[in-house]
Amino acid sequence: MSKKNAFLIIFHLFCWIIVALPSVIFVPQRIQYDAVMYLIRLCFPAFMCVIFYLNYFWLAPRCIISSRRKNVYIVINAFVITILAICMQFMMDYIHIREMEAGWTPPQHERFTKMSVFLSLTIRNGCSFAFSAAVGTLLCLAMKWQKAEAARREMEIQKTEAELKNLRNQINPHFLLNTLNNIYALISFDQTKAQKAVLSLSALLRQMLYGTQKNAITLKEEADFITHYVDLMRIRTGENVNIKLNISIPPSNDIFIAPVILISLVENAFKHGISPTMTSFISINLFSDGEKIEFEIKNSNFPKNNSDKSGHGIGLKQVAKRLDLAYKDKYEWIKGVDDLNKVYYSKIIIYDIKLCDNR
Repeated sequence: MSKKNAFLIIFHLFCWIIVALPSVIFVPQRIQYDAVMYLIRLCFPAFMCVIFYLNYFWLAPRCIISSRRKNVYIVINAFVITILAICMQFMMDYIHIREMEAGWTPPQHERFTKMSVFLSLTIRNGCSFAFSAAVGTLLCLAMKWQKAEAARREMEIQKTEAELKNLRNQINPHFLLNTLNNIYALISFDQTKAQKAVLSLSALLRQMLYGTQKNAITLKEEADFITHYVDLMRIRTGENVNIKLNISIPPSNDIFIAPVILISLVENAFKHGISPTMTSFISINLFSDGEKIEFEIKNSNFPKNNSDKSGHGIGLKQVAKRLDLAYKDKYEWIKGVDDLNKVYYSKIIIYDIKLCDNR
């Protein structure tokens, strides 16, 4: 038995003990009650318990949730509640007879005909049992909704993780081939720069294959990944592109971040922020004071049309999903273009970095 089920059973037992206590504590002091009379009084919470679990385990799941046979649900409940309410009142009449045999006389306001008293008290019992049936049904529906919501959430997480896993295992051939061609061209006139480019490419590929398989990576690893990526992109861009990268983070390795978030915005900037001929710029700033993470990126805006499939990334929608999964309600993302539609800006502030650890 799981801890959750054990806790649920204990909670139910506790609730029914609370419901049953008044039946044995608040006993009229008219006569001395014996064991049989106490058992009769305990039948009231016992009948409520029967009706509650009849609805909780059987009627609500079978007649409302599964098949939606509401008529069957109403008929069975009405029949059971009526029978138990009548039985309960017959047993309570036994106690009243015992009390009157001992010399107790009902007060004037309780002196009605026998049938009117029996009917009114039976209706009172029926209302109490109907309330128990309603609570059992509502609780069953609430549990069903909670399970469905948890399942939906789990499916959403699995879908997002599957998409991320697929993206992590992909290497953009277009990016890789262009980088290798640029490195090959460098070898003939600048071997030192070519060697540095090979090291950057090696580090980038290593992190793409292994580093992003984790649920979280250190902020330093993410910063290094961005640095290697920008270094390689500098080889591919011309002199018309001005690229600035500023990283200011604590030297410690105790700050973690969900992978595939910041680098996606960098990819998006290079995809939409540079032109082969026109003057372009990309400005990237990563800052952390150990309490929060700020990532800001600005670039010239050259949006691609729908037919242009160049570039690679998980897209802004997937970035939003990733942020929601890792930092729900603990981040801020500001993005848009300026009034002239010339500059695109995007800024992410993660306020609670402790939500994402390296588990």
